Amino acid sequence: MSASKRSGGIFDEAHHRERLAELDYLSAQPGFWEDQERAQELLKERTTSKSHLDRLDSLATQLDDLEVLIEMAEEDEDSLIEADELVSGLEALLNKMEFERMLSGPHDNSACFVSINAGAGGTESQDWADILLRMLTRFGEQRKYSVEMTDYLPGEEAGIKSATLRVEGEYAFGYLKAENGVHRLVRISPFDSNKRRHTSFASVSVLPEVEDGIDIEVREDDIQMDVFRASGAGGQHVNKTNSAVRLTHTPSGIVVACQAERSQHKNRATAMKLLKAKLYEVELQKRTEERDALYASKSKIDFGSQIRSYVLHPYQMVKDHRSNFETSDTQGVLDGNLEPLMEAYLLLNEEEA
Repeated sequence: MSASKRSGGIFDEAHHRERLAELDYLSAQPGFWEDQERAQELLKERTTSKSHLDRLDSLATQLDDLEVLIEMAEEDEDSLIEADELVSGLEALLNKMEFERMLSGPHDNSACFVSINAGAGGTESQDWADILLRMLTRFGEQRKYSVEMTDYLPGEEAGIKSATLRVEGEYAFGYLKAENGVHRLVRISPFDSNKRRHTSFASVSVLPEVEDGIDIEVREDDIQMDVFRASGAGGQHVNKTNSAVRLTHTPSGIVVACQAERSQHKNRATAMKLLKAKLYEVELQKRTEERDALYASKSKIDFGSQIRSYVLHPYQMVKDHRSNFETSDTQGVLDGNLEPLMEAYLLLNEEEA
């Protein structure tokens, strides 16, 4: 757990100012970049602390403005209207900060791997998987996350069979873990000449990127590595060398792949991170009965196992079956506006904890 979470989280202004000064001092030392991984970790922590401080400073400034507006409102009706608008904005900011304070799990502020897999149903499900890929990518972009495609397997006629994203940013895993499960789409099929309604399924799996400090032993003798030519969307993304890497972990049977980079070495390093993440998740499943039950329910990507439904016909609705949160803004959701759905689910988990 990070120092910020041990010391009161995002509302602990004194701690963040002290830690920010300490990080600025460390980053100015001559040997700071000798250990690049450690340096990147400290800079990431600095960015987080600076973000929290900026919001706290903004909150303080707006409270001062509100005090002035309230004084002016006794003689100026427009000031009262402006004060009311400012209060609404402050409430929204406080609610957001309070929600993020709850994201205190051991990996909530970690980068993560998001895998999308089409269910049974051929082209229909593969197209739906591609829509989900775009939705989750757009969500990451809206939150200013770094979103990198690490693996991509195109569909036979349209869409994708599977894809994996590496997502890095503030509370990346904390938010995206809400997408873990089966997603169901109901629509008039664009692939059906008779314009009939079809139901499609695709699954999303979200795993935190496991830090090197966590003891997950992966022996080189247990890994089989295959190289192949990257498959992409075409054009400049097509790689003409065998730089893509597939790793098979013999003891567990886990297979991972990465084809994001032109360098075979970089692809192997990313694939190893994904393999460690999957092995870590397997270990968690062994230790926790509740997690075993959760993953057992995800074994089939079909009717009855979905966490969320997206209905585009005969009406417009997205409903999360865990929190019962629903919205008619289907286009907004598919364009990446996922925070209301995520927050409703995560708040439900907090209440049950």
